[in-house]
Amino acid sequence: MQEKRYSQMNEFELHQEIGKLTEKARKAEQLGIVNELAVYERKISMAKSYLLDPESFIPGEVYEIEGDAGSAFEIAYMNGIFAWGHRLDGNESEEALPISLLKKNKIK
Repeated sequence: MQEKRYSQMNEFELHQEIGKLTEKARKAEQLGIVNELAVYERKISMAKSYLLDPESFIPGEVYEIEGDAGSAFEIAYMNGIFAWGHRLDGNESEEALPISLLKKNKIK
């Protein structure tokens, strides 16, 4: 059976997938498999992004980055579930973050 892409899943399927990935991440963490844990965490972020409305993330606004206390990210533009922009830490390089990593409580 071919796996569905997150973009093809409905809300119920996404929640199920997040649950499965969370369990796999927990096991990887218990076993001390750091790189596997990072992969599962990334997949969880992607799946969670499909549960959010990309239109509620506004270019020009600054958001706090989840799990990166005090780190701020300014959105330049949106492309699907990815916010493209840069961190406000002096490094001006452009990067893309899944919207689930951006906290709604805007900084600016």
